[in-house]
Amino acid sequence: MANTSSAKKMVRKIARRTAINKTRRSRMRTFVKKVELAIAAGNADEARNALRAAESEVMTAVSKGVIHKNTGARKVSRLSARVKSMTA
Repeated sequence: MANTSSAKKMVRKIARRTAINKTRRSRMRTFVKKVELAIAAGNADEARNALRAAESEVMTAVSKGVIHKNTGARKVSRLSARVKSMTA
């Protein structure tokens, strides 16, 4: 357990930050899941719209430091390739 006042404050700050990051990560996963469900349903128009929203959400998570830049780029790249293969 934290002994100093600064350590106690850091525990509180970390708890707040963890809750915020958890929310952002969950939101990002929800948007990615919407794209995957549209792909599974075979709905190309819905998949393209969902991809546009998911890409924005993933890059927001990257800019906020929730996930690494390369991880975000990889997720978007794989999703867009799957959506592109639907129309081709």
